[in-house]
Amino acid sequence: MTPTERFVQLVAGPEADLRLDEAALLIAAHAHPDVDVAASLAALDELAVGLPAGDLDALRHRLFDEAGFEGNQGDYYDPENSYLDTVLARRTGIPITLSIVTLEVARRSGTELVGIGMPGHFLVGTTGQPARYLDPFNGGCELDAAGCAARFAAISGGQRLDPAALRPVGSRSILARMLANLTGIARRRHDVVLLQWVLELRAAVPDQSLAERRDLAAGLAGAGRFDEAADLLERLAVDLPSAAAEEARRAAMNLRARLN
Repeated sequence: MTPTERFVQLVAGPEADLRLDEAALLIAAHAHPDVDVAASLAALDELAVGLPAGDLDALRHRLFDEAGFEGNQGDYYDPENSYLDTVLARRTGIPITLSIVTLEVARRSGTELVGIGMPGHFLVGTTGQPARYLDPFNGGCELDAAGCAARFAAISGGQRLDPAALRPVGSRSILARMLANLTGIARRRHDVVLLQWVLELRAAVPDQSLAERRDLAAGLAGAGRFDEAADLLERLAVDLPSAAAEEARRAAMNLRARLN
């Protein structure tokens, strides 16, 4: 089974059974054909050895003090920051990949954490109330809801954070966001090879939001994959209000015309 086939198999199954660590490593396998998935999974196992269940402080100390995971401030848009095998090897990454490391080591140690899809800066959070949030990009520092709002304001030019942005997100949403990040990097670098396989994987992820599906359709069209983009727009139209749905159908028709 190829990395693409295995990824599609994973994301198509029940989300409760979706192994986030393996799926993220399968994304990396498209850039690193020789990636050793089993070795990377074992590295995550090793990071969790001896951690007491439910001890958030011990988890933070292990990952950010002992192991030295940190945000890549110097080269944020390096695509290697999005490949979990590289993040585990270099101990540096972007918010979402460092959050995956945190989530997966926590899961192995019996500490329940969830992904928090705050716009522009992915976080992890606890499931209890009041919720506690960790920022893996910034040394695993702990935030409350007000701290998250302040962090969002700092990266967004002073915008207010919608409280709904701190709701937990599932594994499919995390993978879709990883791939959306890589789409942006591929466009920025004019990397056609990267864009092609990233778009293929994005298209395989079910249950994406309207905004994600719009962006994916634009990416497919921009890569010259007009038929796939048109199919996606037509499916998207089913979930849109009437005026927006009609606009999506017209766009799909125009894309199909470009195939003739």
